[in-house]
Amino acid sequence: MLRRGFGWVLILAGIAVFAIRLLHPGPYPFPGGGNLRAGLLALALGAWLARDWLAESGARRALNAVAVVAGCVVLFFALYSTLAELEEVVTLRVEGPEGRADLRLWIVDRDAAAWVTMPRAKAEAFALDGARAQLLRGGRFRCVVPELHDDRESLEAAFALRQEKYAVQRLAIAVGVMEPTPSYGVALRLDPCPGA
Repeated sequence: MLRRGFGWVLILAGIAVFAIRLLHPGPYPFPGGGNLRAGLLALALGAWLARDWLAESGARRALNAVAVVAGCVVLFFALYSTLAELEEVVTLRVEGPEGRADLRLWIVDRDAAAWVTMPRAKAEAFALDGARAQLLRGGRFRCVVPELHDDRESLEAAFALRQEKYAVQRLAIAVGVMEPTPSYGVALRLDPCPGA
């Protein structure tokens, strides 16, 4: 009975990964990467565990035990994927070497400009510094030019503003998923495109 109940919890968590994004104005941002995997795995494991098997063999009990353990890990990531979308999340649409990508990011406002942070490798992979990109915020796209700032002061200032704004970041730091101060990454100032 507990196994079946946990299966339904996983199914609901998997649905939530997809449904939470309906709350954001503008076009629906389909989950990608780890968020997509967490949602799909939660649905699959949940369906496996919620099913009422007619005959439980030793092998099936062992598979169920593995599914419960894996389900605990998947549930954590599905919940994190959902909670991360509860507060303001923007889409930075960029053209990279492999085509168009929609980067989902937390955003803060500092010095009359919008700022986001990300790992340096991601910023370099999409050649964001000085490139034109489309920022979806508040349900509408606008052209921006990201300006990369790799100095510690800019990164810490943006991180501190995120700390104030995002309860999920505070929760992630409290449970040890995120470092209390950024040790890597860059801050990107998103200035309006010239003439926009």
